[in-house]
Amino acid sequence: MAKVKYSRESNPGTSSRAMGYELHISPKHSREICSKIKKMRTSAAKQYLEDVISLKKAVPFKRYNGGVGHRRGRMAAGRYPVRAASEILAVLINAENSAEDKGLEPDRMRIAHIATKKGRTIRGIMPRAMGRATAKNTETVTVEIILEEL
Repeated sequence: MAKVKYSRESNPGTSSRAMGYELHISPKHSREICSKIKKMRTSAAKQYLEDVISLKKAVPFKRYNGGVGHRRGRMAAGRYPVRAASEILAVLINAENSAEDKGLEPDRMRIAHIATKKGRTIRGIMPRAMGRATAKNTETVTVEIILEEL
């Protein structure tokens, strides 16, 4: 696996960071979740992701909203991407634990930077009739989070 770098530099004294490599989640779902929780405090972001996992709050889909139904509240199109939300929550908890190890206060931090990148594609095939085959590939996503103290 090649080394993946962070797309933004941060001050190591007042920030912590974490990255989830090659997560088996949807790139579109992860992009919409990241755009929603950017600039949130860590406690609010954790609560929001837990509400998405328990199907209490929907994630508004701004870009990838073709055929997506409307949800109640102040949003037009939205969904409940449970798998992507649980993976991003795990990366957020990892960043909080990193902040604790550095001696920072995780409750006083906010998400300064969160981004998704395309990971490698895991190739697969699905056998078909008459000796043919169809590609059945799995896309992966790399999520990076940088937390900064307020």
